[in-house]
Amino acid sequence: MRIGVVFPQTELGGDPGAVRAYGQRVQDLGFTHVLAYDHVVGADPAVHTGWAGPYDVHTTFHEPLVMFGYLAAITTTLELVTGVLILPQRQTALVAKQAAEVDLLSAGRLRLGVGIGWNAVEYEALGEDFGNRGARSAEQISVLRRLWSEPSVTIEGRYHRVTGAGLAPLPVQRPIPVWIGSASDPGYRRAGRLADGWFPMMAPGPALDHARGVVDDAARAAGRDPATIGMEGRVSWRGDDDATRRDIAAWAQAGATHLSISTMGAGLKDVDEHLEVLARIAAGLTMP
Repeated sequence: MRIGVVFPQTELGGDPGAVRAYGQRVQDLGFTHVLAYDHVVGADPAVHTGWAGPYDVHTTFHEPLVMFGYLAAITTTLELVTGVLILPQRQTALVAKQAAEVDLLSAGRLRLGVGIGWNAVEYEALGEDFGNRGARSAEQISVLRRLWSEPSVTIEGRYHRVTGAGLAPLPVQRPIPVWIGSASDPGYRRAGRLADGWFPMMAPGPALDHARGVVDDAARAAGRDPATIGMEGRVSWRGDDDATRRDIAAWAQAGATHLSISTMGAGLKDVDEHLEVLARIAAGLTMP
């Protein structure tokens, strides 16, 4: 199981120096990847009465692909993972170009996790349709893979038209791995049909067993071997190193191929405190 970390966007997002310190140190500690959440804009609760989302206009977020372009230059082995990029609120060809550039600059270290999101305010600001985002995301993945693999692409889809166009330069990985994050059966089915891997949004237990069953059934129905589809778990440190290690072991027992450790929301004050926790946890783990 490859063990990485979640970049604490909401706590370090306003400090460029923290990005450098964090990326270089977690690589030195032996973590295999850094995963970043994605939000372009936040909603203002003063305008959106009754706003109940986990993030708002005051919550900091680096743009993940831009941040990964920076990390590509200052790290050498760290895999760069979006977990997840809200794909349907972005133009597909532009995502293809940006992802290809990060993959090229990092010598093939990008893994593109995608999802459909939950924030209609963000979709409105970006000029995209919130209502059909699930159906569009499936077609987007197909378009992305063709743009990453073929020098000239012609597509006439339900939501996309590309006529004799292509990216140059192409990425190192052809195609770049696409993973799906979801918390619903339709998303699990998309992961089984289309994805190289998926991000469960629950802990090991009955809910994970159900979700994995949906993913596996969809994979088999699409003529795919479920064993070839990666699964990345996530654990959150809440002050107890031993509990975090037990949670990591539970994901290994559940068959996760990848795992990310999050220190967000635990009351840590600065990048040094986040890194101190990760150093302690790393000392008790066997890294791949």
